Amino acid sequence: MTIEYLKTAQQNAQSHDSDTTATVQAMLAAIRAGGEERVREYARTLDGWHGPIVLGPEHFARADRALSDGVKSDIRFAHQRITDFAQRQRDAMQEFSHEFMPGLTAGQRLIPCQSAGCYIPGGRYAHAASAIMSVGTAKVSGVGHIVAATPAQGANGIHPAILYALQLSGADTVLALGGVQAIAAMTMGLFGCKPADIIVGPGNRYVAEAKRLLFGQVGIDVLAGPTESCVIADDSADADIVTADLVGQAEHGPDSPVWLISSSRTLAEQVMARAPAAIAGLPEPARSAAGAAWRDYAEVVLVSTPEEAVQVSDRYAPEHVQVMARDLDWWLANLSNYGSLFLGENTTVAYGDKCSGPNHILPTRGAARYSGGLSVGKFIKTLTWQRLDRSAGGAVGQVAARISRLEGMEGHARTGDIRLHKYFPEQRFELGSLDDYPAESWSGAQAADTEPGA
Repeated sequence: MTIEYLKTAQQNAQSHDSDTTATVQAMLAAIRAGGEERVREYARTLDGWHGPIVLGPEHFARADRALSDGVKSDIRFAHQRITDFAQRQRDAMQEFSHEFMPGLTAGQRLIPCQSAGCYIPGGRYAHAASAIMSVGTAKVSGVGHIVAATPAQGANGIHPAILYALQLSGADTVLALGGVQAIAAMTMGLFGCKPADIIVGPGNRYVAEAKRLLFGQVGIDVLAGPTESCVIADDSADADIVTADLVGQAEHGPDSPVWLISSSRTLAEQVMARAPAAIAGLPEPARSAAGAAWRDYAEVVLVSTPEEAVQVSDRYAPEHVQVMARDLDWWLANLSNYGSLFLGENTTVAYGDKCSGPNHILPTRGAARYSGGLSVGKFIKTLTWQRLDRSAGGAVGQVAARISRLEGMEGHARTGDIRLHKYFPEQRFELGSLDDYPAESWSGAQAADTEPGA
């Protein structure tokens, strides 16, 4: 049996659109010109916030009083799981020093960024888990100064659960800012903050576009698009659970793709039949978001073998992949392209989104082909160093000089020559010559390489 699509998407997510780009470019230019006052204006007009941008102790004290003990206990549970996982990641990273030949020692150091900006989305939901995922991970990484930005919800300000999570996770400064103005403020070091070395965290298309346009001036984690989820299921899966998990992820937004890959036609058809009722049972605005996502972006794919399922899933390279099938270890060993993998019926994406441990800030739009999600490694620079003594310099220097001349880089070659002549005045070295590599000996080959079919 060939791969068969029982349901295909009516639309495809775009990485960005020209209107969004123009809007973000104009806002960034205005902020560069107007600085903090322009940012305050955006906070007033876009977020409805007229209070202070930098939040003080009284805001966190008020948030603490507003939350029940049960809610605070749940946030502490999530914080413990997430930071425990991040600490294991950090412990797995190692510095080293090794003598690769007599007199040539090299190694690597792991140095955290000095300043990180963490964006926590606002909107319909109180993303307390995102606050922990970004700020908590940066803290475990050893970042020196952590700035968090999250939009106020009008005169109500920032949700107390987010503020509690930010304080618990170790944010040094919290800005009541959302959108483009938040990304710009953290990048440019406004409101007394250090300019961020890296900015992390998901957001809407304007946030993603601001990160894209500012990349280079500041590091970024991923260019986050709409949430994506894929379920791989065989005939042992529970159709109601599969349906619930797909619909549960579709509520993220009207353009959030969900995909089902199954070797069971019966299961696939059951899920397709049950999804509309599951969506109808959601409250608004989740119902409308999930309904549009299922209608326009969902796909259901029928395969005949596990290998075909892997082929289809790896082509999607989804942000989340859930497997509800036999032999979970086989899937762990064979799937390659995903942001995070959830194995077995007891493991759903929502657990990872909130509190099970691994980070939920993950690659989308196929970026899982070449990138993982947010981790301590995003905040830590792996820097190399080397040291040669005189003997090793003699061995390495002559080879470096010859390769430099082979490449036509005479200045490079002479940095080796001068040291060899200084430290080994009585010794003759074969250092190569431009005459040894006449232009015609390689220019013709280079031209041949450009021929069609070369």
